[in-house]
Amino acid sequence: MTGSPKMTQNEDSPRDSKARFQSYLHGGTSTLFSTLIVFPVYKTVFRQQIHNIQVQRAIKQLHKEGFGKLYRGVTPPLLMRTLNGTLLFGLQDTFLRLLSRPTLSVIPASLLPAVAGLGVGMVEAVVFTPFERVQNVLQSGHNDRRLPTLKSVLVRLKVQRFASGYYRAFLPIAARNALGSSLYFGLKGPLSAAVAGQGMSPVASSFFSGTMTSMAVSLTLYPLSVLVANMQVEVQTEVKGVMACWKMLWKSRQRSVLLLYRGGALVILRSCITWGITTAIYDRQQKRSS
Repeated sequence: MTGSPKMTQNEDSPRDSKARFQSYLHGGTSTLFSTLIVFPVYKTVFRQQIHNIQVQRAIKQLHKEGFGKLYRGVTPPLLMRTLNGTLLFGLQDTFLRLLSRPTLSVIPASLLPAVAGLGVGMVEAVVFTPFERVQNVLQSGHNDRRLPTLKSVLVRLKVQRFASGYYRAFLPIAARNALGSSLYFGLKGPLSAAVAGQGMSPVASSFFSGTMTSMAVSLTLYPLSVLVANMQVEVQTEVKGVMACWKMLWKSRQRSVLLLYRGGALVILRSCITWGITTAIYDRQQKRSS
């Protein structure tokens, strides 16, 4: 995570502009590689969330469908994750620079990364909700026959209102992303510094802090992710509000927190791999270019 820069002028210097551009570039490349590696794990978790099944059965479903369909639906998340990483780290750096200006010094320096993360999460929700909607529709086995291609999904969602089409489940996504980004950026810096103080290498410190913070975020916000997935896979049923969908989800899980968290073990694994790799690559690139 980039530190709070010193702003001595109102205009950014060429060096500041280059550093800001690099934070966007490094964020995109780091998430691109991690997405390709972790996608099969993500899809397994998705099947558990939608069909309320154990991991062994989800894996059997994907194995039966064959390798050809394993990466079906990878295009939207690949684009989304790459763009997400670009904006996530780039906007974090931009917001952090803005908040670090003397005119906004009322915010304690230790809270600046978390506050900047809230803003990043809200922007993410506006930009990426349509991507997540398309991805979830494509990955659901129930939609294979009715909506077999990306084009067919886009055509179907285009004729629907934004609230029920591309921006279905926007409110829970906004809450999840804002809280998640705030926790991630607020915790990973101090944790990385604490681990590095114990003698761990910079790359290992970044990897460890990325895995631990993302693990905490994923487990805390997992119910919101399950709610979003269940809201977004539907394309034909009557559109219901967030509270109505939550009540249906809670009932379908037999009002059991354990069943609601089904797939949580793989979420931890996915988070460890994805954000450990992403954080390590990003921090390494930033240090090399600084």
